[in-house]
Amino acid sequence: MSKSIKRNVLILMSDEHNAAVAGYEGHTQVRTPNLDRLSTMGTQFRAAYTASPICVPARASFATGLPVSTHRCWDNVLAWKGTPKGWHHELRDRGHRVASIGKLHFAGHHGDDYGLTEALLPMHVQGGTGDAQMLFREASVTRPAGVRLGQEVGPGESEYTLYDRKITSEAQIWLQKIALSSPEKPWVLFVSWVAPHFPLIAPPEHFFRYVDLDIPLPKQWRHGERPNHPYVTHHIRRSCYDEGFKGPEQVKRALAAYFGLTTFMDENVGKILAVLDRTDLWKSTDVLYTSDHGDNLGTRGMWGKSSMYEESARVPMIAVGEGFESGKVIDTPVSHTDVAPWVLNSTGCSEAIHSLKLPGTCLKSIVSGAHAERAVVSEFHTGAPDGFWMLRDKRYKYIHYIGFPDQLFDLVNDPEEQHDLASNDGNSGLLREFKSRLERLVDTVSTNALAHADQEAMIDQLGGRAEIAKRKAMPFTPAPTQNT
Repeated sequence: MSKSIKRNVLILMSDEHNAAVAGYEGHTQVRTPNLDRLSTMGTQFRAAYTASPICVPARASFATGLPVSTHRCWDNVLAWKGTPKGWHHELRDRGHRVASIGKLHFAGHHGDDYGLTEALLPMHVQGGTGDAQMLFREASVTRPAGVRLGQEVGPGESEYTLYDRKITSEAQIWLQKIALSSPEKPWVLFVSWVAPHFPLIAPPEHFFRYVDLDIPLPKQWRHGERPNHPYVTHHIRRSCYDEGFKGPEQVKRALAAYFGLTTFMDENVGKILAVLDRTDLWKSTDVLYTSDHGDNLGTRGMWGKSSMYEESARVPMIAVGEGFESGKVIDTPVSHTDVAPWVLNSTGCSEAIHSLKLPGTCLKSIVSGAHAERAVVSEFHTGAPDGFWMLRDKRYKYIHYIGFPDQLFDLVNDPEEQHDLASNDGNSGLLREFKSRLERLVDTVSTNALAHADQEAMIDQLGGRAEIAKRKAMPFTPAPTQNT
């Protein structure tokens, strides 16, 4: 790869954006004109995946460039405390300005060092531990608060949409000010919204855009259509989301709200791009749009994240700037962990890639075609009795469960994941090959044991199971009311 000019980096992250719900992805109903514009300006990574399909572990991996099995932020309770260090620290310690505006979902303990020169309107896990009941891995545990998902659907403003409006305002001001200054070194700004994350309450102008459309029901939503894989059954029963939907019309109303929140998020993206348009920042700034994970959106009867199906594990990823060809689409799998090497490379700090021992590959190198045969890993360690992993190469997705049957999908011939090849005895050799490939990358048995040990230690630290069970389960993290 040729030597790069040092560039500023602007990262735009949404929360729980199903990658397929975007105009540039071919969705025929949802409107995302600003993301569509980004996709024509830069390169779309069509096979991008979260490091873990749940907020806190995914965001810890994004900040550190490390897989979950290394940073050990296993769930939404054991959040990142600033160690192990990440690319924020390396840049700040080299004199770069590294700012965040919006959701971080780190531990938020007083004295934690996240390597940021400034954090505006930061959202962290509540009380430093979030919803501690998520530490419970027993199969019998359910989360009744999930019923609210279907019951709250409608038009209006939630604390999250109001929070996102503040984030956009702060980001516009920050970028306008930086455009008028002359920093000696490239800067990085991380802007992180909550939309389209639930509650499914969308601003009225966006909700009513979709509510009267003939929105198709999610695939395999009806009970007789759902896969009989035990994890699907487990997720539906444990999350309780499906219980809040009493019929097809309520499901379609929920999808209308999600589409509305997606367009609302896109509107906020557009306001940020407008600052770049009216200043000279495009000349010196690379831009990345992505999300922390997706949302099942009722497919197979599942809502929220927490699965390795495409709706949950795949994330949108568009990069604009030096080394990213306009309108190009890359099918080589990439991961959240590939972002950190790119940020460090773009800002002129590539030597930090080695000091941090980052396993990822710079996105610009992947665009060059040098890593076409690579595979990426995602992992999940909460909400099920034991962990599970995804290994995704250019054609296949292999999902390895401890305690449930493995799954295998041919995403070239079956992009909707409706035919599990693992159920065919003729594919036993292919399954063994993928399991061997996964085990060369991560020791799943020891990692699962380590996750359990860390979670049990936190349960003890918080007073034990009986004490934690007395706490009220939180449907979602409250938004901050001011800068902290």
